[in-house]
Amino acid sequence: MQLIGLAARRATAVRSGTLRAVSSATRSYATGSPVSLKEEQDPQLGDYPTLPDISKQRRPARGWDDPQMRRNFGEPLHFKEEMYSMWGPDAPVVPPAQALRHFTIVTIGFVMFGFLCKAIVPESPVARRQYPFSGLVTELGGLEENKARSLDEFEEED
Repeated sequence: MQLIGLAARRATAVRSGTLRAVSSATRSYATGSPVSLKEEQDPQLGDYPTLPDISKQRRPARGWDDPQMRRNFGEPLHFKEEMYSMWGPDAPVVPPAQALRHFTIVTIGFVMFGFLCKAIVPESPVARRQYPFSGLVTELGGLEENKARSLDEFEEED
């Protein structure tokens, strides 16, 4: 009886050790160190220099061989030159978070101005007119009189 109990304990220990090893391997695989993603160099560029991704609109306006494009003679072009040149999309002057904050403040200001105008303007001091008989429909010609006449009515008149 003791042998069976001893064998059962050993089997459980081996099984739990195997499970622990598998679970720790799985855990380390799933929660390993973060992978750093680097932008790979385009193989077609060869030994062309890697330039920083900065718009030429950020450069000072004076002191260039070509002041319109803000570059010197012989200066290498960025491989995304159309994005970072003076003719590319405008570089934002105001940071996006600050622009969103300003937009929100102005929008709330307009809404508050509308509510203020609504609160200041007094209501009409008189009651709206009320007419009997559905607003004088029959007295003013009625809806039947305003309908378009059919083609048969025109033929009967002729």
